Amino acid sequence: MIAPRTLLSRRTVLLGALALGAAACGRETEQPAPPAKPGAAPPSPEPDASADLPVVALLGDSITAGYGLPAREALPAQLEAALTAAGTPVRVRAAGVSGDTTAGALARVDFSIQDDTDLCIVALGGNDLLQGIEPARMRASLEAIITRLQARGVPVLLAGMQAPPSYGAYAADFAAVFEDLARAYEVPLYPFLLDGVALDPDLNQPDGIHPNAAGVKIIAQRLAPAVTAALAGD
Repeated sequence: MIAPRTLLSRRTVLLGALALGAAACGRETEQPAPPAKPGAAPPSPEPDASADLPVVALLGDSITAGYGLPAREALPAQLEAALTAAGTPVRVRAAGVSGDTTAGALARVDFSIQDDTDLCIVALGGNDLLQGIEPARMRASLEAIITRLQARGVPVLLAGMQAPPSYGAYAADFAAVFEDLARAYEVPLYPFLLDGVALDPDLNQPDGIHPNAAGVKIIAQRLAPAVTAALAGD
């Protein structure tokens, strides 16, 4: 039989070893922070340089949503890059939904476009054209979008779409919608969003409708001066 004194001694040694081991582990995993200088303020987080930039929103369909492209090659990113390179740094927000008609965009404009938007580019009409929607109906939806944005104090740049000349009278009525609304509501008009890109197989995806990365870059570069002027109120 082991004497009580011996048991006590072994227990004391074991507990002491455990305590020393725990302390050693703590020293290995926890590095004490250096003492703060008296009166020194805590370090401040780095400021977000983009927070003070103008905000441009792209309200549109699959072309503005970047159908078939990674985000870095889509129109919002490319337009932001083109504007920055031209000396007008901005933040471009994507508000495009593939398949949207003007009526679909009208249904979501109040929550898709935030109140801090400095300019909203309304780039719609392509799906109305593909679905053969009457220009008068398209006009009513675009008019409601413009008036809602203006009522909230959000400036608008209207980007037009064009129907092929083979559509005859429909093509003329379709184009007139954008011209008439721009004049009636005193908003700048970029006549044709796909200017320089439409129908060029080298600048479009295999479907012949959606621009590829090279086509998007051209759209962004051509659209950028109109955006700069609209932001300046010209």
